Amino acid sequence: MFNVYITKAGKYLPNDAVSNDEMEDILGMINDTASKARRIVLRNNGITSRYYAIKDGVITHNNAQLTHLAIEQLYDSRFTKNDVELLSCGTSSPDNLFPSHAAMVHGLMDNRSLELNSSSGVCCAGMNALKYGFLSVKSGNTINAVCTGSERSSTWMLADKFNNEVINLKNLEEQPIIAFKKDFLRWMLSDGAGALLLENEPAGNVSLKIEWMESFSYAHELEACMYAGGDKLDDGNIKPWQDYQAEEWLKQSVFAVKQDVKLLEKHVLKLGAKSTKTALDKHGVSDSEVDYLLPHVSSNFFATRLYDALLEEGIDLPNDKWFMNLSTVGNVGSASIYLMIEEIMASGKLKKGQKLLLIVPESGRFTYSIAYLTVC
Repeated sequence: MFNVYITKAGKYLPNDAVSNDEMEDILGMINDTASKARRIVLRNNGITSRYYAIKDGVITHNNAQLTHLAIEQLYDSRFTKNDVELLSCGTSSPDNLFPSHAAMVHGLMDNRSLELNSSSGVCCAGMNALKYGFLSVKSGNTINAVCTGSERSSTWMLADKFNNEVINLKNLEEQPIIAFKKDFLRWMLSDGAGALLLENEPAGNVSLKIEWMESFSYAHELEACMYAGGDKLDDGNIKPWQDYQAEEWLKQSVFAVKQDVKLLEKHVLKLGAKSTKTALDKHGVSDSEVDYLLPHVSSNFFATRLYDALLEEGIDLPNDKWFMNLSTVGNVGSASIYLMIEEIMASGKLKKGQKLLLIVPESGRFTYSIAYLTVC
């Protein structure tokens, strides 16, 4: 078994940063009416800027392109595109149902035949891609791996995607206002990609040794909380898009991203703290050993609540140990943890021997990924 190090990180955030006041100009108004949820959601999530792969009404990048542009930041004279042995990509918003996201990214790399892995899901898709790469290098299957997390959510949230639902509501003589579970996420999600190079030896000024990675699912206990490509039935099951009539796809915005906010608030933090406690105990790590906490939270609304939930499990990680960039880059789903790692590696803050704890929750059906890193 080999040690595994993150030796380089890259990112790509498309176009110019978008302020809160510019969001609705880009995404559009549903039914030509300003969203009532927008100001409430933005006040709670604390995000002040984000990035969209849309400019002047034109789509500028697809997901595979965003991912490829992030990967290109890993190349230098020591490591080129032809040195990549494994490409492991995670996303919740692939450009197509198939071929896989990793295959579409590989198609842009113009290098050579290599091993591919595509991880689906929501926010943990990026961590699952990282774990595949981690285990591949650790086992000696490959001597390196390029792992990515990426999202292009903006095009899912354009106002015209909901026009047919609004027309249907009008025909039914109902209020032409889409449900909060759909509108809420229009002001939460954004675009971007991050990439990490994993190798079996440290390199460069800063490397991060991956000590361990743990994952937890609670799908056996809880119904789906965040979903797309279907709709939830009264019994909690999801009716898949294939089981709808084609005209219903538009009338009911079946492909829109939806979130059960009540279910989210009830479970996401409690189970995240429980999973973190289990992982730390398994590996004999105490909270006092952690120098930096990199938590993926969808909203600053949850940050203080996460601290309280961890404290209830006996884990005390004060604010001066937290490293976040949610306010400036937005919630980029599976890419968020990659963007935090890239930023802290480039920050000049890290010192050899310091420990980093990564916590990534996924509200899809309550999955959690925890990782522990050492600065080298």
